Amino acid sequence: MKIGFVGLGKMGGRMVERLLKGGHQVVAFDPIREAVKETEHQGALPASSLQELVDKLAMPRAIWIMVPSGEPTEETITSLSSRLEPGDILIDGGNSFYKDSMRRAQELSAKGISLLDAGTSGGIWGLKFGYCLMIGGEAEAYKEIGPILETLAPKDGYAYMGPSGAGHFVKMVHNGIEYALLQGYAEGFEILNAKEEFKLDLEKIAHLWNQGSVVRSWLLELAEDAFTKDPLLESIRGYVEDSGEGRWTVAEAIEQDVPAPVITLSLLERFRSRQEESFSAKVIAALRNEFGGHGVKKK
Repeated sequence: MKIGFVGLGKMGGRMVERLLKGGHQVVAFDPIREAVKETEHQGALPASSLQELVDKLAMPRAIWIMVPSGEPTEETITSLSSRLEPGDILIDGGNSFYKDSMRRAQELSAKGISLLDAGTSGGIWGLKFGYCLMIGGEAEAYKEIGPILETLAPKDGYAYMGPSGAGHFVKMVHNGIEYALLQGYAEGFEILNAKEEFKLDLEKIAHLWNQGSVVRSWLLELAEDAFTKDPLLESIRGYVEDSGEGRWTVAEAIEQDVPAPVITLSLLERFRSRQEESFSAKVIAALRNEFGGHGVKKK
């Protein structure tokens, strides 16, 4: 299948590489020329502008957008929609707020253009293991991009969530849960680290817990990797950013009268991490760097 791809950053570039390895044709665009050249070396067709990307795709077109949420996504979708025609499909794979996705889908539908909201999880490891994809939007458009989804995801790693907004809503809650899991591991390792009399080896413990314990997980494997590189995380500041999804999840819990104390407190802990140093915040910063390539602040 031939697809356009806009946004070749940490996630997008790797997704394009996986698509190319899967035998698809990709027309790639990014404002950063070096990123476009990198995908061109891998076999993608380069585009120097959104217009050129559209021109290199035959109707009906399918274009995957992987840019930061908010204004960058808004501008990209608006710019592309003025260049597309009825029957074309846009896929927003970023972490957009689900209500924005619902609005955008309605606006594009009036032009005969379909918008799929594709919650995408897998971080920088998706190239190797595949991406978990949560898709919302028109069912027919979802079926049309099936070959793309099959290549990007591992077995049983993609599914149709429902109407427009459903994909990004599910991804939003997914990220809220992620906040709570990270906080749980972080607090546990801080307690272990504080017991100085035992001189506990955190890397060894992380490895041990992954051998059949009830708290074993991929995140714990990444914790082991992080402690292997830096046993006490001395090179990392305990400063933890949030990209919006945790806030949206908490707001949704309040709107739906759903008690979500753990996710809420995990979000507040991220705010606290920006005010003073803590070991638990270092753990979260290290894990986010391990699974998503998110930047860490060095001392």
